[in-house]
Amino acid sequence: MSIGIKVKKGLDLHLEGAVADPRHIASRPTATVAVTPDDFVGLVPKMDVREGDSVKAGQPLFHDKTHPEIKVVSPAAGTVKAVVRGERRKIIRVIIEVGSGDSVKLSTEGVLSDSAKARNLLLESGLWAMTTQRPYAIVTDPDAELRDIFVSGFDSAPLAENITSLTDEQRRSLEAGVSLLGLLTKGKVYVSRRDASAIPDIKGAEMVDVAGPHPSGNAGTLIAAIRPVNKGETVMCLDLPTLLRIGATVLTGIVPSTTIVAVTGSEVKEPEMVECHIGAEISAVLNGNIKSDGRNHRIISGNVLTGVAVGKDDYLRFPYRQITVIPEGDDVDEFMGWASLSPSKMSLSPSFPGHFLRRKLFRPDARLQGGRRAMIMSGEYDKVMPMDILPEYLIKAILSRDIDRMEQLGIYEVAPEDFALAEYADTSKLELQKIVREGLDYMRKELE
Repeated sequence: MSIGIKVKKGLDLHLEGAVADPRHIASRPTATVAVTPDDFVGLVPKMDVREGDSVKAGQPLFHDKTHPEIKVVSPAAGTVKAVVRGERRKIIRVIIEVGSGDSVKLSTEGVLSDSAKARNLLLESGLWAMTTQRPYAIVTDPDAELRDIFVSGFDSAPLAENITSLTDEQRRSLEAGVSLLGLLTKGKVYVSRRDASAIPDIKGAEMVDVAGPHPSGNAGTLIAAIRPVNKGETVMCLDLPTLLRIGATVLTGIVPSTTIVAVTGSEVKEPEMVECHIGAEISAVLNGNIKSDGRNHRIISGNVLTGVAVGKDDYLRFPYRQITVIPEGDDVDEFMGWASLSPSKMSLSPSFPGHFLRRKLFRPDARLQGGRRAMIMSGEYDKVMPMDILPEYLIKAILSRDIDRMEQLGIYEVAPEDFALAEYADTSKLELQKIVREGLDYMRKELE
């Protein structure tokens, strides 16, 4: 028996550059990989290795200063090539030169019957760091009592690709992963899916069939529709690839170190699926698969709404699922600029012809298209946010640092990604995700 959810509010962005055949997966070797501590929000890294050290795949690179049991491990065997630091010696990234070597073999005895051993396996394997919690949208606190666990079984973001079928080995991994997660909570393990034929019922999980536009695949949407987070409660969130890694680790004792990345966007010659190491070089994943059209390019590790802008010499960022390449837009000389009525301009406003071209695939660039201004429009956020909150008032409460008001307006339920569509739709062009992140950090600092 599964739960059915219909998401009515939201928006699917129809962009050029989708993968034509996601079943065809190319393999890309990489000379170096990197892990970026900033990808694990709430974690303060303390190094466990030095430059020149030899490491195994799955060996800890650094741990959290506050909770030393939370570890982030190497995605490949090799040598620590560099520990890149920034201002005040902040660790920017740890670069591993890929070489030959073994993987760390973890003990899995009793992990499906003992909650302490299950928790320890996730912490030692580095997979705990790939989960987040609500409230605060940070790496899950290992000391927290988890009310429920939510697994996002599909990605509804623009140009994202999802699993279309599972092998027998992957099915066993999902069942093992759910069995282990079930030991960590007195509540339920919820797994969302868009297509029941792609992800069948999993023993021990409460399956949730979700229909509707983006952000139907977000954990926040799933939580809000099933059981919102109240003050004093903590839930764990993770995605389907992480659940598969957990299950594979339970079955083999070795942490999977590869990922499948969707290389997408209008500036990609041939959008494709690529298998590579976690944290692989962007240049290796792209492999020259960018159009030579004389345009400046914006390379995004992730999707156009929540991804991180990177360079060709940078590395794949967590959650390691997608790369999007679009025009930068700084080399465009457009008649009338942002006010152009060209039908090729994508817009939510009916003032532009593109608003009515529902089936057209658009090719947006990275321009802001206007300057930031006061919050002059009302009700824009509500049109694309399916959560039962008042997003406009919550943003104002965050900006004013009104803790009581933030609590009343549901800040414990949200993460920055939940405001990504609202940020796209915002006429005022506010950096809503940044504002929400700062508000969550402020709340945590003041209340913990």
